[in-house]
Amino acid sequence: MTSHVIAVARQEFRIAARNRWVLLAALILLVFALVLGLLGSAPSGSLGVGRLAITVASLATLSVYLVPLLALLLGFDAIAGEVERGTLPLVLSTPVARGSVILGKFLGHLAVIALAIVIGFGIAGAAVMVLSGEGASGLIPLARLIASSIALGAVFLAVSYVVSASTTQVGTSAAVAVAVWLALVVLYDLGLLGALVLDPGGGFAQGAFPWMLLASPADAFRLFNLAALDIGNTATGLAGATEELPFSPALCLASLALWLALAFLAALRAFYRLEP
Repeated sequence: MTSHVIAVARQEFRIAARNRWVLLAALILLVFALVLGLLGSAPSGSLGVGRLAITVASLATLSVYLVPLLALLLGFDAIAGEVERGTLPLVLSTPVARGSVILGKFLGHLAVIALAIVIGFGIAGAAVMVLSGEGASGLIPLARLIASSIALGAVFLAVSYVVSASTTQVGTSAAVAVAVWLALVVLYDLGLLGALVLDPGGGFAQGAFPWMLLASPADAFRLFNLAALDIGNTATGLAGATEELPFSPALCLASLALWLALAFLAALRAFYRLEP
């Protein structure tokens, strides 16, 4: 079974590399990361914090939007594409189990996302370190950001598989994937912001709001990274969201792990129910 998973993962990575997915994703992350790192860290002097710390905080906000979108766009046709092209019956006619197929696809696509994140954020972080003359102390937050960004990508990649296994047309799967991104990343936070405006300082802000942040994979990722940076609310832009939380940052990682497990199990269940 392990050899089958590795074979499928290698094939998916080769296909993504041949389609320039690795290059495209790495360039997108690198360009945005360099802009934020070289131009967006100007307040570091007035805040009395390191330039790399400001860059990591900015990249955490960037990852919330870009990494989920890249993951959804990479995986929306992983299964629906096989159905539409008529290759799914051929794949399932081999001795490879369905679980090995979807796990191999997941690992191959996750390798693409991980490589793009390491290249994009790694080069940007190295550039900021060289230009600012800071020591290696900022490498730990940067490494934490890269690792958690890969975890965030894994969550939304699994979500994209749920979408792909639940549809039979690539166009429909693409539309649903974009709608999922809007709902989980954009509209969810707008809804929380609207609730805070309607009930400033009330029971919602003090009770439900922190736990609703934890329930979102994007917000859990952002809280985990920003809570580990001692740069204050002005730098993070969360206006105190990372302070006085009724839970530890470790629960943010637990939220991501739970999302990943549930989404992957849902994708696996949908794939097993899919008729070739």
